[in-house]
Amino acid sequence: MKVAMGQFAVSREWQENADICIDLMTRAGSGGADLLVLPEGVLARDIADPDLVLKAAQPLDGPFLTRLLQKSKGNELTTMMSVHVPTEGNKALNVLVALRNGEIIAAYEKLHLYDAFAMQESQRVNPGHVIPPLVEVAGMKVGLMTCYDVRFPELARRLALDGAEVLVLPSAWVKGPLKEMHWELLTTARALENTCYMVAVGECGPRNIGNSLVIDPLGVAIAKAPESAALVFADIDPQRIAYARSLLPVLENRRFARPELKTE
Repeated sequence: MKVAMGQFAVSREWQENADICIDLMTRAGSGGADLLVLPEGVLARDIADPDLVLKAAQPLDGPFLTRLLQKSKGNELTTMMSVHVPTEGNKALNVLVALRNGEIIAAYEKLHLYDAFAMQESQRVNPGHVIPPLVEVAGMKVGLMTCYDVRFPELARRLALDGAEVLVLPSAWVKGPLKEMHWELLTTARALENTCYMVAVGECGPRNIGNSLVIDPLGVAIAKAPESAALVFADIDPQRIAYARSLLPVLENRRFARPELKTE
């Protein structure tokens, strides 16, 4: 499988962000990618106006995704990103969507909300309540995660035990004390401890670190983006996964049961 990471700074205008996403889809397809991963919250963002995620939120059949779905028709490129969708209580859901050939083939509502480092995502966003599905891309099984999810190893382990060979992580990783180190450490750990590839794509710009990367199943970074806008390609090798899992059979050697969501 060939993956592409489309890293950019999200603006406050959804039309501008849609144009950028469509351009990245075009370039990823021309580059032979099977999977394009974009950042978290690509519909609209403004550091000076945190309520914009609510004011700009659109349903899944709204104009933003309608444009991207139209662009996706007629080819087999799978594109993944997260967008904010209106929901009850005057809040939004942070929904990771997978688009292919004019359809939304999967959707995952972010489980772990970023109530940390003096921020509180739950003020404007409701959490999801369902384990994300696996998506088949180019014959490989892809598990879905979003940003802060990477700090909770149970989700990555659950996806690996469900059959994931690749984990995707659209993100808007905020700058802060030791945050770049956390990003590289956590994404590498989730890949290595589950012998999966990790495709972690971060928003760049004045608030976020960028630094998108692909980590292989033995913890090796095989592709990295800088702090600025970029489109970076990498090859995912099923034989590398088989080799890692024969050398390091942690999924077979584990003593704990498969993680389950807490009932509320």
